Amino acid sequence: MAIAGFFDVKLFMSATITLVVIMDPPGTVPVFLSLVGRKPMATRARAARQAVLVSLLVITLFAVAGQAILAYLGIGIPALQGAGGLLLLLISLQLLTGNGHEPETAAEDVNIALVPLGTPLLAGPGAIAATIVFVRQADGHLGAYIALALAIVTTHLVIYLCMRYSGFVIRLIKESGITLLAKVAGLLLAAIAVELVANSVRGFISGAG
Repeated sequence: MAIAGFFDVKLFMSATITLVVIMDPPGTVPVFLSLVGRKPMATRARAARQAVLVSLLVITLFAVAGQAILAYLGIGIPALQGAGGLLLLLISLQLLTGNGHEPETAAEDVNIALVPLGTPLLAGPGAIAATIVFVRQADGHLGAYIALALAIVTTHLVIYLCMRYSGFVIRLIKESGITLLAKVAGLLLAAIAVELVANSVRGFISGAG
């Protein structure tokens, strides 16, 4: 339903709830802290801002031209899921084995904000696929497009607030807690990676059948 034929409230609520559930703002906090928890507050704030901006850019890009990009490259959602799963699996192994020690340079901090935080953790295959589906539902209606854009921005604002103020968690768990979080986050990321790869395989099988 749209207000005065201009703003689609139903699509806004549906898209916001779906994207929040898929992108899981509270769930990003352990991974965020495991990667930059030992960094100064200014560095954590910058990483949170950059990760959210990267995710917002990727999601917006796929909202505007996602179907055309995938069609032109001949890439399906299962392929995106498989690639994202393998990338997350590599990151999770670094966290679990302790090889993903915190970087020392500003350039590496930016890299962490880009990968894995910005993508594929936030702007992953699930969020991209959901965004493309909602664009199809909008079906050329301006009010629906505005609602979807606002839903995307709202979701990223929630994500930013969760990561930006994760410093409160750091003060509670201390250094040993961050180390433990790195292991837990690695395990969770590995599980997400396996699920993405499994969904990718199921998608290829169903597509072939």
